[in-house]
Amino acid sequence: MKLQIFDSTLRDGAQGANISFSVDDKLKVIETLDKLGVDFIEAGNPFSNPAEMQFFQRIAGLKLEHAKIVAFGSTRRKGISAEEDHNLQSLLAAGTEYVAIFGKSHIRHVTDVIKATPEENLAMIESSVRYLTSQGKKVIFDAEHFFDGYKTDEAYAFKSLQAAHDAGAYCLSLCDTNGGIFPDEAYAITKKVTETFPDLIVAIHSHNDGGLAVANSIEAVKAGAKQIQGTFLGFGERCGNANLSTIICNLQLKRGYECIPAEHLKDIYESAMTIAETANTAVPANQPYIGMNAFAHKAGMHADGVLKYSSSFEHIDPETIGNKRKFLLSEISGKSAIYDKLKKYFPALDKNGKEMGEIVAALKERALQGYQYEAAEASFILLVEKLLGKYKNSFDLINYKIINEQPAIEGKVASAIIKVRVNGVTKIAASDGEGPVHAMDLALRSALSDFYPEIAQVTLTDFKVRVLDSDKATAAKVRVLITSANSSDSWTTVGVSEDIIEASWRALTDSIDYALMRSKR
Repeated sequence: MKLQIFDSTLRDGAQGANISFSVDDKLKVIETLDKLGVDFIEAGNPFSNPAEMQFFQRIAGLKLEHAKIVAFGSTRRKGISAEEDHNLQSLLAAGTEYVAIFGKSHIRHVTDVIKATPEENLAMIESSVRYLTSQGKKVIFDAEHFFDGYKTDEAYAFKSLQAAHDAGAYCLSLCDTNGGIFPDEAYAITKKVTETFPDLIVAIHSHNDGGLAVANSIEAVKAGAKQIQGTFLGFGERCGNANLSTIICNLQLKRGYECIPAEHLKDIYESAMTIAETANTAVPANQPYIGMNAFAHKAGMHADGVLKYSSSFEHIDPETIGNKRKFLLSEISGKSAIYDKLKKYFPALDKNGKEMGEIVAALKERALQGYQYEAAEASFILLVEKLLGKYKNSFDLINYKIINEQPAIEGKVASAIIKVRVNGVTKIAASDGEGPVHAMDLALRSALSDFYPEIAQVTLTDFKVRVLDSDKATAAKVRVLITSANSSDSWTTVGVSEDIIEASWRALTDSIDYALMRSKR
């Protein structure tokens, strides 16, 4: 059975904290969702500000393969006609075939919020839908607070749907605006709506305030809903919206529904990463299906099991949606997991040989010192290179000196002087930075640039510090993670010490060493 996927990332999702889209961002999201094969993309409210209307005018000529752009607004205001309502005129001016308008379906919102009579609110819904349909628009009616309204006054909630139905609506969208209903309620109430209006598409629009938006959406589909509304990564106001990436995977892979074209399932992970990057946010590592750790295995027994029989600890093949299996390197990792991680780097390594035993022992010993390689695979590869006698250092540190300066001079609060030796040649370099690590990074690059010009393509993208034994206060040991990247890849390295500068230096030199090692190969 084909279901309609209605994505509101650019409208409802944009109401989430710290989410802001530029025009170019919006175009990229539209392009990504369209290529994935969603049916509808709610692009915003053209009445909200002139910039939104300009955006709709800009996208009017877009050639999309799958998706229909939807403009969003409200029913007419009370006391004026639909023809005179500026919001409805903006929806017409947006030039989209489909429009979504919200109206009140909760009796208390009618009487206490918009201060209208019950009859007047129904007339606002009916006249708004009728006017838009008379102008050639296909109208999706968002019944705001429908589920709470149903539980407060069932008859009136249904009258609001009936008004939209009788005026020619294309779709009735049932909104759990407060996000507080349970799956059994989503099923029972949606079932009654689909049976009452069998000639219309019924949609479910769930918010996640109770953590049940995905479950409620799936139950509504079981009850006959044919359209699912949400945001692709689940972000939105308060606790967010129904996560479409999870819903699509669940329903298409496990229940046989067609949500997007089957050949595009493999693009779900990449699409999620693209939208997250565009929104300047990160996909939670434990996000179902698309999270970095969704198919990550740490315990030795689990890793061994999944290698022998994948479904023992994986509910789907991760490659089905474009994700990958990961084995996390830690002191509880078994030999099978560590070997599987290393075999692509060291194909001659014997899983049952003496060297593997030494590697496992070293991993456990380093863990006691505070090292953690789950997120720092590059440092682990360098460690194994050394254990196997394959490591060839790119440079030797002779010494370094850090000077902190207060007050700051032109924003620079630290200076670093570094002395290194490369192939018998000594080089000294100095640099100012916005902090000691920044200064060290710049000075080290300067010292090595004559020997390794390719280092200019490497940038430091992230820096994290974790206190390991806080009970020791300022004498505590710290773990530093540094993430670096070039034009084609990124990698993370780790350093541990009671001295934060020393821990940072270890992670930083590992990062540069790893980049140069890859370049040589």
